[in-house]
Amino acid sequence: MKKLLLCLLLLSLPLAAVSQTPDVKGPKDLRGILLELLHTTHNKADWFVPGNTAIAGLTVEQAKWMPGKDGHSVGQLTYHLVFWNSEQLAKFKGQKPPDFNGNNDETFNDFDAKKWDDTVKQFDQVMTDWEKAVESADDAKLAEWASTIDHIAAHNAYHIGQILYVRKLHGVWDPAKGVK
Repeated sequence: MKKLLLCLLLLSLPLAAVSQTPDVKGPKDLRGILLELLHTTHNKADWFVPGNTAIAGLTVEQAKWMPGKDGHSVGQLTYHLVFWNSEQLAKFKGQKPPDFNGNNDETFNDFDAKKWDDTVKQFDQVMTDWEKAVESADDAKLAEWASTIDHIAAHNAYHIGQILYVRKLHGVWDPAKGVK
């Protein structure tokens, strides 16, 4: 009887091991991973609110509201993302990005509230262009740029978090869209 129980126990170990293996979903190749990173900071809700949702539905007044003298407005943060995503995309495509003097403050402070609607459209467009560029790039280019694209997505997620925080402080965030 003890031998039978021992045999059953030994036979059940592989099943227990299989049942504890995480069900890993999502892309399995580099292109798919990079596209997932870009989409989740653009227009696909996943672990956090994507950029399009974070900036949607704000008036010009709401977009330029600042949480204090040292904070940035949603408009400034969005402009900053448009600037850096566009700058890196130009490099990815082998184009010369616009001249930049290296003063990162300008990538926030050049936001023009009168152009808020255009800034929202530019964010969507540059992210769409990034996704198309990754879809059509060859494997060698993706391997060369993988770390940079990963950093771009992390940078986007960081500032999207700030955007949500500013919206919450200002009282113009609907928690039904994610993040209570």
